[in-house]
Amino acid sequence: MEWQPDEQGLQQVLQLLKDSQSPDTATQRAVQEKLEQLNQFPDFNNYLIFVLTSLKSEDEPTRSLSGLILKNNVKAHYQSFPPNVADFIKRECLNNIGDPSPLIRATIGILITTIASKGELQTWPELLPQLCNLLNSEDYNTCEGSFGALQKICEDSSELLDSEALNRPLNIMIPKFLQFFKHCSPKIRSHAIACVNQFIIGRAQALMDNIDTFIESLFALAGDEDSEVRKNVCRALVMLLEVRIDRLIPHMHSIIQYMLQRTQDPDENVALEACEFWLTLAEQPICKEALSGHLVQLIPILVNGMKYSEIDIILLKGDVEEDEAIPDSEQDIKPRFHKSRTVTLQHEGGEGEEGEDIDDDEDDDDDALSDWNLRKCSAAALDVLANVFREELLPHLLPLLKGLLFHHDWVIKESGILVLGAIAEGCMQGMVPYLPELIPHLIQCLCDKKALVRSIACWTLSRYAHWVVSQPPDAHLKPLMTELLKRILDGNKRVQEAACSAFATLEEEACTELVPYLSFILDTLVFAFGKYQHKNLLILYDAIGTLADSVGHHLNQPEYIQKLMPPLIAKWNELKDEDKDLFPLLECLSSVATALQSGFLPYCEPVYQRCVTLVQKTLAQAMMYSQQPDQYEAPDKDFMIVALDLLSGLAEGLGGHVDTLVARSNIMTLLFQCMQDTMPEVRQSSFALLGDLTKACFLHVKPCIAEFMPILGTNLNPEFISVCNNATWAIGEICMQMGVEMQPYIAMVLNQLVEIINRPNTPKTLLENTAITIGRLGYVCPQEVAGMLPQFIRPWCTSLRNIRDNEEKDSAFRGICMMIGVNPGGVVQDFIFFCDAVASWVNPKDDLRDMFYKILHGFKEQVGEENWQQFSEQFPPLLKERLAACYGV
Repeated sequence: MEWQPDEQGLQQVLQLLKDSQSPDTATQRAVQEKLEQLNQFPDFNNYLIFVLTSLKSEDEPTRSLSGLILKNNVKAHYQSFPPNVADFIKRECLNNIGDPSPLIRATIGILITTIASKGELQTWPELLPQLCNLLNSEDYNTCEGSFGALQKICEDSSELLDSEALNRPLNIMIPKFLQFFKHCSPKIRSHAIACVNQFIIGRAQALMDNIDTFIESLFALAGDEDSEVRKNVCRALVMLLEVRIDRLIPHMHSIIQYMLQRTQDPDENVALEACEFWLTLAEQPICKEALSGHLVQLIPILVNGMKYSEIDIILLKGDVEEDEAIPDSEQDIKPRFHKSRTVTLQHEGGEGEEGEDIDDDEDDDDDALSDWNLRKCSAAALDVLANVFREELLPHLLPLLKGLLFHHDWVIKESGILVLGAIAEGCMQGMVPYLPELIPHLIQCLCDKKALVRSIACWTLSRYAHWVVSQPPDAHLKPLMTELLKRILDGNKRVQEAACSAFATLEEEACTELVPYLSFILDTLVFAFGKYQHKNLLILYDAIGTLADSVGHHLNQPEYIQKLMPPLIAKWNELKDEDKDLFPLLECLSSVATALQSGFLPYCEPVYQRCVTLVQKTLAQAMMYSQQPDQYEAPDKDFMIVALDLLSGLAEGLGGHVDTLVARSNIMTLLFQCMQDTMPEVRQSSFALLGDLTKACFLHVKPCIAEFMPILGTNLNPEFISVCNNATWAIGEICMQMGVEMQPYIAMVLNQLVEIINRPNTPKTLLENTAITIGRLGYVCPQEVAGMLPQFIRPWCTSLRNIRDNEEKDSAFRGICMMIGVNPGGVVQDFIFFCDAVASWVNPKDDLRDMFYKILHGFKEQVGEENWQQFSEQFPPLLKERLAACYGV
């Protein structure tokens, strides 16, 4: 007997569905309670499916809602549905997938997918065959409903469908879908492409076997009048470019022509999909060859796509010029991620590790539309193409740019400024001749009456900051800085944000060039403190921290400290321990403490105490959570990480002055726990702090060394690059303090370090720190390390040749020289690398220079004049010159 609803029960369910559509919160709460009661009855779900599929007298929204409540029940406790209820629901779904209402069909499709994704694809063997059969139905609704459900299943379970688990249904499904590319209904054609598209990136075998048919079928649909079909065709071609470019190359010319048309499609969704094609193509080796002939057409199309659309301007409140007094809504504030401390070395030319600042790409100025759109995609495509084609892009761009940058319509002018910023990285060389007149024009745009023009001008100018700083300061730096500081105090929040970010970039480039203007800069930043709403305050902290990093100890002047510290400390006192705004503030204070050094002393005690408390609280909460996960919440460990990093900043800035603070706290015990935390970022920050405390007050670290060293040894695992890097650095610092007492610990770390320095593809920072630490171990215990010289001398020399002369490099090279003294045979094979590394010193200390001199001359005497001549013939001319000039060999 088929299940039938009881009239009274049905009325109850319908009343519930009506109530749940009420906006009143009290009614909503009652609905929630009622739902929980009804869920106690196993056949409540039968009522829900009955309303969805059979109760045609009800209105569609109510029926659909019934299905959505059922879907949530399936999600939450499908496992506990009685078998007869589950079967009834499955049967009803398949029998009604062709409901005349598109809304009801879609709801049933969602319900089917939800059941399927609960592991039911295996236990519902008839589902896929039945849906595929229903595709052949003469009834449009049945065909469309089945396709809708299949598309959702393909989206949710693409990997499972291509596995042995289900006996590879794709072998039947893919050829079946391909037949429907020619269907007379655009909706069905669109479903069919969307289904197949789910399997491109995973390279499903069944699709690869039919790849040529697939591509031909796509070409056949190129001119389709339906925008959804065109969008799916573009999406397919973009993915194929990544996965099967070999199959597209023969047709590349016509594909590019097609994509040029589609990027100008009247439907923005189609244009956006098509625009992705240029982004993806730019990453392919064939890009330059394939696109060279088409730049003439492509560049104007991309530039045209970079204008704000009318809807963008409405959403961005483009006509609201002043909004600084309106508080931010909390959902506008994106979560910030703290980037844990990584110890790096200074390189020749004074730059840190290149390519390390992975900045937000393109056009960070429209956060509110953080949805990807045609403007952002076009700008990103132009940016990557500028990096591929470099100067060759400019003949196609410059004629356009003139017209845009001086246009009377602000929307067009704004897009021109964005274009100029997008090409900054790739076309910098070719742009240099034009910058002396462009930069003043852009600085003028900072005063434009439209806020969106002012904000984009901030961004574009920041992209040329490097050039601005390379010119005499009065030429551009001073006017730019003056205007940017005014924009930091703009009445418009978007402009404030763009100006603050641009100023931080300028600070990074200008460094000590800013010192003469510090008073003026600090006045502005401190004034902004009183003016900014929540979101921009967080960016302001960043600008202040970057300023401290850039000017360093020049900030340590009583008048500057007097301006800067009171507002920072006031914020610090205002924020509670569980407030996430502490993250950027702690990061900022860490930079400030490092820059101010002894100037930070009056503020250090409360700051230090609070950091220790944050670490302690987090550890305690983590402990409670691990013991009783159902009683306690997992802590947010970012609080601990940021606190450890600020403690590092204090130790680095205050040096020996932290001694008393450390003595009066239990930081060493806490550090012992943090170093063993499961989360890599916590360990990473712990090892940075350990190294900084070792340098600042080793007295307190020394009693813990026997416990700490084995932990450091186990963390020399290059799988976690930054953890490994900081542990390596800390070992080197400990080594320098321990001297010969390091001897019992050498065996715990040496083999891992030698293995890391020989690993292919190890990042430069890690190689450098590893080389320094190996050298330092050899410096304090040459006998223990020298035996392994032949295993590391070559990569050791190559990784340190680009490092600037400094203390770390000095101690490491002394170590190498002492090890060569113990085991001269260990370097014979790779002596040319040693010579090259020695030549990388600009001015070593006298006694180190003597060590180099003795080794070079000793080697020369050892092999004899004639052999030395032959040997030094292999030297590059520059190396030969340097060694002759500095060491007379």
